Amino acid sequence: MKKVITYGTYDLLHFGHIRLLERAKALGDYLIVGVTSDGFDKVRGKINVQQSLMERIEAVKSTGIADEIIVEEYEGQKIDDIRRLGIDIFTVGSDWVGYFDYLNEYCDVVYLDRTKGISSSEIREKERSVRIGFIGSKNNKVLSKYYRESHHVNGVETVGIYCEGNKIKELDGEEIKNFKTHESLLENSDAVYIASDPAAHYELVKEALLKEKHVLCEAPMALKKEECNELFEIAKENNLILMDAIKTAYSTAYNRLLVIVKSGRIGRVVSVDATCTSLADLSNKEEYINNNWNSICAWAPTAMLPILQLLGSDFSSKRISTMYLDEDKKFDSFTKIDFNYDNAVASLKVGIGAKSEGELVITGTKGYVYVPAPWWKTDYFEIRHENQEENKRYFYQLNGEGIRYEISAFVKAIASATQNRFIDDNVTAKIVDVIESYYDNRDVMVIK
Repeated sequence: MKKVITYGTYDLLHFGHIRLLERAKALGDYLIVGVTSDGFDKVRGKINVQQSLMERIEAVKSTGIADEIIVEEYEGQKIDDIRRLGIDIFTVGSDWVGYFDYLNEYCDVVYLDRTKGISSSEIREKERSVRIGFIGSKNNKVLSKYYRESHHVNGVETVGIYCEGNKIKELDGEEIKNFKTHESLLENSDAVYIASDPAAHYELVKEALLKEKHVLCEAPMALKKEECNELFEIAKENNLILMDAIKTAYSTAYNRLLVIVKSGRIGRVVSVDATCTSLADLSNKEEYINNNWNSICAWAPTAMLPILQLLGSDFSSKRISTMYLDEDKKFDSFTKIDFNYDNAVASLKVGIGAKSEGELVITGTKGYVYVPAPWWKTDYFEIRHENQEENKRYFYQLNGEGIRYEISAFVKAIASATQNRFIDDNVTAKIVDVIESYYDNRDVMVIK
């Protein structure tokens, strides 16, 4: 019996997929189809897969062409599968010509012509084409990153930017359209990414929502909890997507970490400690203060994320210790926040004028999780136990700091009309609530 194997994502299964499977089956007597897992697809850079692994497996199964279906989960698995399953022929589409020639050492390699004019990418792009505009402030540094990363997401059309007092004329050789007002940008967009002055977020987000535009906003999306709740209510009433832009929340490694911890692998969580710092050039203090991205706005949303997602939003008390660069404008160069829960504690340290090891440590009754600096760009973490032989390391590739995954999640949410499944609304609201208490001097102690 001659065995044939082929691999693919098979997202939004179409006639081209079916034709390729039929031709693969004709090469032998027994066809094995490898369907790539969600995690492996992300490692390979395929971040726009619309269907779950089980949906894709069922779609391939329903064709009746495959004699056996397996899941592809890691780099190098093809060689392992060919040896283990006694494969005679490996086949794949002709767009991969030459790429898999190294497998000739283990079996015959056959490249099949693909059906012209049909691809999952084209289907996704046609179904989910979203015009996104970008709104930033004069000194904002992340706007260009989001604009650049949006090009890696199928179905996104970059409309242009509005950046108050500043123009980004060209990026990576691409000429960028600059709008004179954010109102004109909204008129030409289906959705917007906002990373302006934190104090301006509420008004900008509200205006976009009232004009029926979907919004991805850099955290914090408001400086008052009441305003935050109002924004979510407007989005809900108008069937719009409103998402927090904390890129860490969308990374594969970070989400895997949450699942492992919540499964009880390290026992009951008793402490979460997160540090996010970056030394800024404060030689021109006034200019830096005027950009309004102080330590608590720039870093606290990210640092609070694992605390609130693992321990919840109902802490019994908190204490904010802060060091001001300018007390009148509440511009902190360093802040430490301690949270007390009924059965756990947590702390965070954030700063742009003080430096510390940017690590995340989650303490449990059976072990702990360690994420090295910079933990907010999570691509690796360790589960550690008293018996070191039980320790385990986890690696997940992170492309574009996780921004492209965030934009992809935003586009998917718009297409499916489902709200953010990565960050609950109550987590976003609690982040804003803590920042509001900082500006209101509630539970605040000043470090002189």
